Amino acid sequence: MKQLDGAVGTGQDVRRTGEAIVAPLRKRRLSGELYERDSKIEVLIAELAVLPHDELIARAGITERSDPGYIPSECLVYFIRASRHDDNEALFERLYRILMRRVLHSLPKAESSDGKTESLTRGAVRDKVFGQFVEFLSADRIDYVDKLDYFEVRFDGALANLRRDAQKNAWRDENRSQPLEYDEESGALAPEVEAAAGIYDPFVASDFDDPAFRSRLDAAIEALPTEQSRIIHMLTQGFPIDSKEPDVMTITRVLGRSERTIRTYRDKAFAALRAAMADGEER
Repeated sequence: MKQLDGAVGTGQDVRRTGEAIVAPLRKRRLSGELYERDSKIEVLIAELAVLPHDELIARAGITERSDPGYIPSECLVYFIRASRHDDNEALFERLYRILMRRVLHSLPKAESSDGKTESLTRGAVRDKVFGQFVEFLSADRIDYVDKLDYFEVRFDGALANLRRDAQKNAWRDENRSQPLEYDEESGALAPEVEAAAGIYDPFVASDFDDPAFRSRLDAAIEALPTEQSRIIHMLTQGFPIDSKEPDVMTITRVLGRSERTIRTYRDKAFAALRAAMADGEER
């Protein structure tokens, strides 16, 4: 298959599966190891690489994941990227359109279920994620973009990371000038703030493995009020907030607080961490 010819002579090692050559990924983990595709994906790429273009396109158009002929999105990303070495722009365009339909289908729609109202936040998230992914693919046509490697490893997870970042930014933009609101009697976060806080979890952020991000996060945690900081530290160590099992050590038992109070402090802490990390990004 012509698309893969360009993989040879790029200065990188290649893997042979059967007769097809599958170019390895280039992005490295913090440990220095290269990212690797799932072995089943590698085998499937090699099998698909020898198909005629029309048959590959027909297979790519299958939308039901349960269909035996379905091609995972990880494979589509591979062939789209490999096509930059090919003279067949028509193949690139057809695969590109199929993948874009998949991406759009997976993103939240701006309109409500009744089709009568629109959410600016959902619309912003949809536009941001789609635009970011298109930007990655466009840049990769010119020079290798290693951020796309994760999409060949776990496409759904990589797209979910883009969505989470877009949601965080959309919430921050809408609430940049609004102070955190609490119920004066209970001290609980206002419902809308609590809901937004639930979206943000710094420990599953896409850049959590970045040493600079971790350093800023550690500093932000240490700056929290003592009880909030203790709760965050215990959460990171795997302590549950509460449990019906009498022998399970929980945060409520260690701190002698009610479950509701612990959750309120956690949400306040997450809201403060979100604001602190956002401030750090803008400096």
